[in-house]
Order: sequence, then C-alpha cells, then structure tokens
Amino acid sequence: MSRSERSPLLLAGLLAVAGAAHFAAPRQFDHIVPRSLPGSPRTWTHASGAVELALAAGLALPRTRRAAALASAAFFVGVFPANVKMAVDWRHRPAPQRAAALGRLPLQVPLVLWARGVAKGAEGRS
Repeated sequence: MSRSERSPLLLAGLLAVAGAAHFAAPRQFDHIVPRSLPGSPRTWTHASGAVELALAAGLALPRTRRAAALASAAFFVGVFPANVKMAVDWRHRPAPQRAAALGRLPLQVPLVLWARGVAKGAEGRS
C-alpha cells in the first residue's frame, strides 16, 4: 500500500478514534464546548463525535473520499473555537496541560492541509 493510499485511512483512523472518544469519555469534551452554542454541551459533544465517525467512514471509502475529505477540512476549521476555549480555560493549569491546550491550536493547520491533500488525491482517482 502506497503512502497516498495509506494517508486517507490514517486520517479516517484518527477521526474514528476521536469520534469514539466523544462517546466513551464525553465529560472531557463537554468542557470545551463554547458557551455561546445553544443547548446542552453533551448534545454538541455527541454531535461532533457522530460527525467524526461519519467523516471517518466517508474517508475509508474511495467513492466518498473526496467529499468526506473536504468536509473533514471544514470540520477541523469549525472545531477551532473549542480549541481556543480550551486554551483560554487552561491558561492557569500546570505547564504540561497548558502546553497541550496551546499545542492543539496550531495542530489544526496540518489537519486541514492533510484533509485537503486527501481530497486532491481522491480527485485524481475519480
């Protein structure tokens, strides 16, 4: 399996694990849901986990890969406010936790670029 064939499956795996975590340990995600969103944080936690699982499934299938990759890039942009909230909320925590929260912010850029790259690779195979 070539690197270009592995890349979408690795991204799908990352999203699947993250999505499952939203259901297995929702409390950690509830705390980073921006307060400005209506409704219960748990609803948003479960909704974002379901979206991640759906994106993972879409990325795993060559037929839906391009659309799922583009949707993944948009999703990574869309969850950025939660990462900002986490960084702000954790600013007084011990250094390792603070570093982890701050590290999530620039991590969104390579995730978006990765998803766009998967979309572009899938485009060439259509």
